[in-house]
Amino acid sequence: MNVYEVTEVAGRPASTVWQLAPQRHSLALVIPVINEGARLHRQLADIQASAPEVDVIVADGGSSDGSTNPAVLQRLGVTALLVKRGPGRLSAQLRMAFGYVLDADYLGVLTMDGNGKDGTDGIARMAGAIDSGLDFVQGSRFIPGGRAENTPLHRLLGIRLVHAPLTSFGARRRYTDTTNGFRGHSRALLTDPRVDVFRDVFDSYELLAYLPIRAARLGYRTGEVPVARSYPRSEPTPTKISGTSAHARLIRILWRAVIGDYDPGTRD
Repeated sequence: MNVYEVTEVAGRPASTVWQLAPQRHSLALVIPVINEGARLHRQLADIQASAPEVDVIVADGGSSDGSTNPAVLQRLGVTALLVKRGPGRLSAQLRMAFGYVLDADYLGVLTMDGNGKDGTDGIARMAGAIDSGLDFVQGSRFIPGGRAENTPLHRLLGIRLVHAPLTSFGARRRYTDTTNGFRGHSRALLTDPRVDVFRDVFDSYELLAYLPIRAARLGYRTGEVPVARSYPRSEPTPTKISGTSAHARLIRILWRAVIGDYDPGTRD
């Protein structure tokens, strides 16, 4: 186990890196988390059991519940734990992780939530899509082979009637499950200066809205793969997005992505 500090530079947040195992694969699976508790451990155990050919990178936004204890994560097969020290929320965690992945010369990076809603059997399909030459891959529960379980009605309607149509309009191609963080990205996409992911304007959910639109509009190869997404029946929905104001903020962020407000060279 090796521990080192990364200073904030060029849009990459300051972080502490716990290198828990050597790099073994060409693809990384980034799991951004904050206080996910036992859900994260169950998910990591499922990933470890299925043994997909990816290195697991946990990108911690500042958990205080003990769920990202490095020794525990090491036993669960995690390659690296990144702990963000600088400001910012989800997109800052992703910038931190993308910086680590690119510095380590991975050829691509998958992302999935750390709250146990995503079926880990989709990892291999996502990795296969990147290996086959796609540059941006969106996991979808709504295409043949995908599975949606217990999706709250307001979320289902929001995705199908608002979020996916707006994203598809901005991208000039059809996406079906655009709030789903289960995705794949090629190294070429993440290093393209016309994409420029390492900017402080990407703080909360901006990268999730921006990347599928920007990738398609630049002519990158994009696609969807079937995945499962399951919500618990008898416990609160694991989410960091709740309330009318939070959902309104998501739509504002998406609209800025649709009109090109996050494109390099435009106003931040």
